[in-house]
Amino acid sequence: MSVFTTPSSISNARALGGHLRLDGVSHSFGDRRVLTDVSFTASAGSCVGLVGENGSGKSTLLKIAAGALDPDAGDVRVSIPGIERPRRGLLHQAPPFGPRQTVGQALDEAVEPQRAVAARLETLAARLADAPEDPDPARAYSAALDEAERLDVWSLEARVESMMSGLGLSALPRGRLTSELSGGQRARLSLAWVLLSMPDVLLLDEPTNHLDDNATAHLVEVLRGWRSPVLTASHDRAFLEEAVTSLVDLEPTPLAHSAVESLLQGGAGTGIGTIHFTGRFSDYLGERARVREQWERQYRAEQEELGLLREKLRTSHTVGHPGAGPRTEARGAVKFYSDRNATVVSRRVRDARSRLLELEAEQVRKPPRPLRFEGLDPGGAARHGEGELLAAMQDVEEAQRLQPVSAEIRSGERWLVTGANGAGKSTLLSLIAGLRAPSSGSLWLGPGVTVSLLAQETELGVLSGAMPHQTARELYAKHVGAERAEQKPLAGYGLFRARDEDLPFGSLSLGQQRRLELAVLLADPPDILLLDEPTNHLSLTLVTEIEQALPSYPGAVVVASHDRWLRKQWAGRHLEIGRS
Repeated sequence: MSVFTTPSSISNARALGGHLRLDGVSHSFGDRRVLTDVSFTASAGSCVGLVGENGSGKSTLLKIAAGALDPDAGDVRVSIPGIERPRRGLLHQAPPFGPRQTVGQALDEAVEPQRAVAARLETLAARLADAPEDPDPARAYSAALDEAERLDVWSLEARVESMMSGLGLSALPRGRLTSELSGGQRARLSLAWVLLSMPDVLLLDEPTNHLDDNATAHLVEVLRGWRSPVLTASHDRAFLEEAVTSLVDLEPTPLAHSAVESLLQGGAGTGIGTIHFTGRFSDYLGERARVREQWERQYRAEQEELGLLREKLRTSHTVGHPGAGPRTEARGAVKFYSDRNATVVSRRVRDARSRLLELEAEQVRKPPRPLRFEGLDPGGAARHGEGELLAAMQDVEEAQRLQPVSAEIRSGERWLVTGANGAGKSTLLSLIAGLRAPSSGSLWLGPGVTVSLLAQETELGVLSGAMPHQTARELYAKHVGAERAEQKPLAGYGLFRARDEDLPFGSLSLGQQRRLELAVLLADPPDILLLDEPTNHLSLTLVTEIEQALPSYPGAVVVASHDRWLRKQWAGRHLEIGRS
């Protein structure tokens, strides 16, 4: 794990004080270690961002920090001055409300603790009015008043409306069942629920996955004013750049501690395998590559020195040239040279052995082979010539989901589809994929044109219905066929580490599930590859490599995304959709 601190652009003068402290946290699932000796502190008023490869333990660490999962080793401490039992609020995949609750009931449940404080304050005020000289009601009223001020109960209703509006949910009928909401609406309502509950420690797992620009800007603004510690796992590069005050990278570091510090030329470590340096998220990207390069260089140098030391111990028996006699044949001289030779050899062996033991104990470990995505270019010739028309849409519309869209998709083109939440980006891709029919307009696919969709949610994609006990390798072979799986093994895409291919589907992270689905799609590369929010749940490294690989794909690629970082660097065609 590495910790990178950034100079904050976030002013938080109202910070409560206190902190969330993780000390030596380790955790395994069966014989698979996902977290090792993780140590860092998130202080009140700070927003700490967790980054790392899919499966590196970000969601697991958040659950441990929330108290929902016990670590195998280490501990988590939350200290907020004046609060005996700090509340921890976790946003993760499961909504915090039930499917039979209405939107209004879910919101009421979120703010119930604050309303309870307001009610208690009113009751205590009445008691104090009846007995103004009694110190007990006065003390209780003072404590309740402090809590009410901390929770800002007087602006509660305005905050609820502001939150719903800011996250694009103001139009939701409060009487609608949460089970009737779209996946994106449920995710945004879950975020609103956690934020409105005002926990003393805020824990967010991929909070921007279903947010458009306006909703993300609202979230950033909320976090800038947050008074207590915030810990968030995110793939959203623009969000990390704007919102976080420090970064914790859960990728492995050289270890031991002293070796890490030497790599950073004096950087201050905060725990086993942790690293600190100043800079923004964009600085972190370059620094991570630099640390990796130095790690590899140090590892090679140490292995070379270890080899030389072991060879020296094997051959160090005499001084000078073996077999060469002393320069005098006198008996005394022979003994003199013999004793000197033994002394020098003994010292040489002792020094070499001491250095060998020291280096073996302190050496940096071998850098794990990084995943290198190699899947977008299938290596064969394109089935259609450059610029050949593959699909055409004329006033394609889906009632209440998508306003009329007209476009042509040609071989070799790269399309970016953007629009606000609810504009119909996912609907458009599902129409092109043939998963649903338009309510009006026409959609034409060329003869023999193949289309594949990487759905935004795994349960909607090719792996829907996967049994939790089936391994990634088994599912890949099941969907692509045994012959193709042998010709193009899962390991060949650079999407999975060898140790993870035999993990059961149920234990894969969402990011790993999406990686598996992408590998299945690319086993037989389609003429039109549709990627719905491809940066959701995927690691920063993989997202960058996919973006770099897009130009080499021989067919057409259509990407629907709210990712501002991706959009800023997009070089292909652009289709903006929205409600009229």
